[in-house]
Amino acid sequence: MKSWRKSYTKSKKRPALLILALGTSVLLSSLLSLAFGAVSIPLTEVLAVFLGHGGETQGRIILLARLPRLCGCLLAGAALASSGVIIQAVLSNPLAAPNVIGVNAGAGLAVALCCAVLPGAVAFTPFAAFLGALAGVLLVLFLSEKAGASRITLVLAGVAMSSIFSAGIDAVVTFFPDALAGYSDFRIGGVKNLSMARLAPAFWVILIALAAALSLSNELDLLLLGSETAQSLGLPAKRLRLLLLALAAALAGAAVSFAGLLGFVGLLVPHIMRRLVGEQSFPLLLSSALGGAALLTLCDLLSRLLFAPFELPLGVVLSLTGGPFFLWLLLRQRKGGRA
Repeated sequence: MKSWRKSYTKSKKRPALLILALGTSVLLSSLLSLAFGAVSIPLTEVLAVFLGHGGETQGRIILLARLPRLCGCLLAGAALASSGVIIQAVLSNPLAAPNVIGVNAGAGLAVALCCAVLPGAVAFTPFAAFLGALAGVLLVLFLSEKAGASRITLVLAGVAMSSIFSAGIDAVVTFFPDALAGYSDFRIGGVKNLSMARLAPAFWVILIALAAALSLSNELDLLLLGSETAQSLGLPAKRLRLLLLALAAALAGAAVSFAGLLGFVGLLVPHIMRRLVGEQSFPLLLSSALGGAALLTLCDLLSRLLFAPFELPLGVVLSLTGGPFFLWLLLRQRKGGRA
């Protein structure tokens, strides 16, 4: 079977070492995120705060401002990267990612509608985002199949639907100006002004969806062999694809519900991890989740430090990083005649 995955079929050794290194990088980036910002706090003081011996001012900065922000980065990075792995595998398209094929924008429109209709129901936003993300990915998949399911067709359909969904968000905000507080931040993407209470519903959605995706890693490996091969082995390929896309939508939608329309995490991280650990789904999903968490945490730290005391939006840092990578990947696919 001809596939873009051929460049990654060589088995990678010692994925456990890479996963351990990624876990260490998540821990170190988390400590740096808690320590540095507009006010720098020594690492010893950060540890003292969690042990209950820190100063009151430092404790308020860390526990009320930086800790929720860090948790938002970890959750959104892990969710978006894992969602990208699933979407690329199910759609057999290296250019597919939550922000590229309309998943993020569909979730954003659902969040905007939920906030406009039920302004006090913050707990429902992750579930509304899931429905919007799922509707977005299924609609893009339907349109691309009707138009001819080439890789570029899928991307173009996703870009078109993203524009339509974004216009819908603009319309909701026009008629309900208070629907999305800090709308510009939501559109660009970021994790400022978060609280642990706001993160709680999304945390459970991400935890359950990621655990379910990891539990289905063996089935995903079989699905990578092709639908006919999977069905010959007794795997209900069509139902499994829909289930995996639903999990990807849940992951991306939950992230969008509190972090806004962040882009490129679901594109950049899976490609890097696939080159390091290979195509086997379980280590790829786990390493991508850790890599996405570390990447988003470091990008958020850079957004605070690059032009301090001014803060660059997190979505801008990600776009400056992921945009050139996406163009390189697109040109590489075109040059290889795979579009």
